[in-house]
Amino acid sequence: MTLEEVLIQKPTERAQCAGKALEEVLVTAKDHDSLTVGVHESAKVMNLDPDSVSFCVLAVDEEFECDIALQIHFTLIQSFCFDNDISIVRVSDTQRLAEIVGDKVEQFEDAHCVLITNRADGSWVDPALEKLHVFCEESRRANDWVPEISLPER
Repeated sequence: MTLEEVLIQKPTERAQCAGKALEEVLVTAKDHDSLTVGVHESAKVMNLDPDSVSFCVLAVDEEFECDIALQIHFTLIQSFCFDNDISIVRVSDTQRLAEIVGDKVEQFEDAHCVLITNRADGSWVDPALEKLHVFCEESRRANDWVPEISLPER
């Protein structure tokens, strides 16, 4: 699917396409060792090397919706992303996100924030990531600052 085809899709089709693209990007980034998993680990990367962050995924499910500390972290991460022009999305299936990005038990438990990073040399370029940036840009134009994406089922 070309970038032009993404732009003319209906909102529900765009969200489905974005979910597939997000899964693809996460798998590719994992293979390139370009993922940071966990709220605290992500905050460290944002503090030490903010220019390396190219995309942010926040995940919360019903179990953690009332976790005030997590919501405060999310607010700070969102603010950082907005200030640094980093695209950001939400997913509501923390378990599915953890399945995609995690290969360690600890990552299963703290997959509430996932950063996709890129080396300074820009050696890793992914067309699916560009689709996600376009999706986020269009969502911001519609005043949906942190759009929610559904990850595809296995």
